Amino acid sequence: MQPIERSRSRSLSVGVVDELSKRMRIGPLRAGDRLPTEAAIMEEFGVSRTVVREALSKLQAAGMVQTRQGIGTFVVGATRAKPFQVESSPDDSLAQALALIELRVGLETEAAALAAQRRLPADLDAMKGALHAFDVAMEQGMDTAVPDFQYHLEIARASHSPHFAAVLEALGPTCVPTSFLQVAAGEDMSAIWTSHARNEHRSIFDAIAQQDVDAARAAMRTHLVNGRERRRASELPQRW
Repeated sequence: MQPIERSRSRSLSVGVVDELSKRMRIGPLRAGDRLPTEAAIMEEFGVSRTVVREALSKLQAAGMVQTRQGIGTFVVGATRAKPFQVESSPDDSLAQALALIELRVGLETEAAALAAQRRLPADLDAMKGALHAFDVAMEQGMDTAVPDFQYHLEIARASHSPHFAAVLEALGPTCVPTSFLQVAAGEDMSAIWTSHARNEHRSIFDAIAQQDVDAARAAMRTHLVNGRERRRASELPQRW
């Protein structure tokens, strides 16, 4: 009889663990909150003190709660996503810059495809505004990184899936290769590369405007892969 009773106790404790874990994950329990007393948990779940203690032991082993002697058991915190953040600057290594572009290839090709499906007239207007700002900056010999980034951000927003834009915002304007080119490659080569980027931007816009999902995905991928190669070549501009 003892093994059967022990198995039942373990099963009951799993149920308590699952429910308390859920409350830590989605509320109402938050990091720093004190759990109800053992007696209160026993009453709510209709289980014995042994079951409650076994459940609390499991939660403690998982790092989700912490018991303070004589005070109570407190929520340490369920597994929660940390805010996404990438530290980046024009002085970062080539390896990190290329890694950021690889991330963007995976992210923005699908954002562009969704934008082609879901874009609204207001989204196209926002993209046009960013393209115009890019052209003006280019023609005046100004830094094109901010309007370049803004254009990509408007595409992410046009996907109407907020996480694409949120990740891109976390990366920030220095993730775009044009933020590196003038410093690394000199004005003449930078102007050529920026012109290439402008043409690629227009190809992406045309595909999204025409609601051509496959073309939008392909145009964005081509643009980002070319940007990766321009960024790589900026380390040795004389070979481009």
